[in-house]
Amino acid sequence: MTAHDWRGRFDEHADLPIDESVPRRREARALLGALLRPYRWSVALLAVVVVVENAARLSVPLLVQRGIDRGIPPLLEGGSAQTLMTIVAALAAVVVIQAVSRMFFLRRSGRIGQRVLLELRRRLFRHFARLDIAFHDRYTSGRVVSRSTNDVEAIQDMLETGFDSLITAVLTLFGTAVLLVVLDVKLGLMCLAAFPVLMLLVAWFHRESSKTYREVRESAALVIVQFVETMTGIKAVQAYRREPRNQEIFEDLADRYRAINERTFQLLAVFMPGVKLVGNLTTGVVLLYGGYRVLHGEMTIGTLTAFLLYLRMFFEPMQEISQFFNTFQSAASALEKLAGVLARRPAIADPARPAELTRVGGEIAFRDVRFEYTPGRPVLPDLNLEVPAGQTVALVGTTGAGKTTIAKLVTRFYDPVAGVITLDGVDLRDITQPELRRHVIMVTQENFMFGGTVADNIRFGRPDASDDEVRAAAEAVGAQAFIEALPDGYDTDVAKRGGRLSAGQRQLVAFARAFLADPAVLILDEATSSLDIPSERMVQRALETVLADRTALVIAHRLSTVQIADRVLVLEHGRIVEDGPPGELISRDGGHYAALHRSWMESLA
Repeated sequence: MTAHDWRGRFDEHADLPIDESVPRRREARALLGALLRPYRWSVALLAVVVVVENAARLSVPLLVQRGIDRGIPPLLEGGSAQTLMTIVAALAAVVVIQAVSRMFFLRRSGRIGQRVLLELRRRLFRHFARLDIAFHDRYTSGRVVSRSTNDVEAIQDMLETGFDSLITAVLTLFGTAVLLVVLDVKLGLMCLAAFPVLMLLVAWFHRESSKTYREVRESAALVIVQFVETMTGIKAVQAYRREPRNQEIFEDLADRYRAINERTFQLLAVFMPGVKLVGNLTTGVVLLYGGYRVLHGEMTIGTLTAFLLYLRMFFEPMQEISQFFNTFQSAASALEKLAGVLARRPAIADPARPAELTRVGGEIAFRDVRFEYTPGRPVLPDLNLEVPAGQTVALVGTTGAGKTTIAKLVTRFYDPVAGVITLDGVDLRDITQPELRRHVIMVTQENFMFGGTVADNIRFGRPDASDDEVRAAAEAVGAQAFIEALPDGYDTDVAKRGGRLSAGQRQLVAFARAFLADPAVLILDEATSSLDIPSERMVQRALETVLADRTALVIAHRLSTVQIADRVLVLEHGRIVEDGPPGELISRDGGHYAALHRSWMESLA
């Protein structure tokens, strides 16, 4: 796979399974509005504070003009300094008002911004956790990381500095424009002649940066995806000597990210010096023409000074606006992606009127069930199956026969394309997911261990379980001996992904976790595949006790695990080709299970 193909595989649209019929920008605005709605009165107050702050700032050049024109002349004539002192006192009051309002704004806006980000992170985590397994199968872990960190940080930058810069820039721009004309109409109109040139520069920068910053966000996500996937699968990368190839792909993506960022600097290199050039030329013209008018008595020195101060303030917002565009474009692109993810509705939805389950026996039934991962390619073409409550059923067959698919359908990780699956006669789609998974639990060969102690991992499905119950569950699956031999026993930290435990030990902890949850239906999907022979025998002895009076589906290639089953189903291409007790199927001449059992016995010999 080339780096170009890799980029195509993780294209922003191909890898983002959302409803593209909904305009992303509208969704982004709706998301931002929903996040800010609880703070709308605080935001309105902050807007008033910003207006007060900018009014105080804009009054400074006027006070300077009054001080020069009205406060200094009496002193030159030997008169009183009262006028000047009054103006200085007013100037001091204005400066204090500006500082206090600024302090209030920063404190309150920072608090609101952090609460908005907290709510956004909560929504993202909750939504990602609720989305269906099919979504997570398609949506890479690197993109999840990018959405929850990189994109949220972009929005944080906008909330912390972006809106403040924009509001200040707009108020300053229009306020100074008005004051320039008020101070001197001719000179003010001459300065405003530069305004169309500035607007052309702003429009150009906005158009170009809008495209560029969207590419920046997409490229940043690709870099994170490649990095996370390589480090997550580092064992496979090193085992297959993929370091040079993955390095090549990463460098290609990183170089693309560099090139796009350089493009943003090129835009700034034209826009910001262009604004300064227009501003400096305008200032030179004003100084020349204004000086001429002062010499001819048409304008006071104080007015010219105030005019030059306002002129400087007039062009400063252009740089603020450019910086806002940088922040805004980055945040807008990030917000669109986050809104797109949050707009994604889970394929597995809870019913509007859920059925009430009282005492669950564990009877499972498949009626004319059809399922396909890819449209037109059924994995289960037409499955009919009944599993009485309390029966242990083993599912065997070649890879791709549909064993794990049956397990995923019973746990409702997926819904069938057609047909009905029931638990005690109730359609699974009429049961809420928390309620269903309280009664149906699956243990897979991917026995994920979470950060924390051994006891924490066993208690994962029942956080309120007592220490005695945790020990009883461990003892039931035969895990107590190895746990007590650990340095801190049940309080031993399992390390990252259970790295302190062996594969067999992790599997036993996963068994204990499931048994402590005490489901009515227990599904074991290749759950003994990682155990050595002694551990497997120990688990099998525990299973004979734990699976008693409980419905169980056991999926295993090791037929030693199948021997504890009451019934064996042999599947081929999603169809049941044999069904019966293990002993009966073994005795059938030419039977599928008999052939599998014979091959297994020969492998042991």
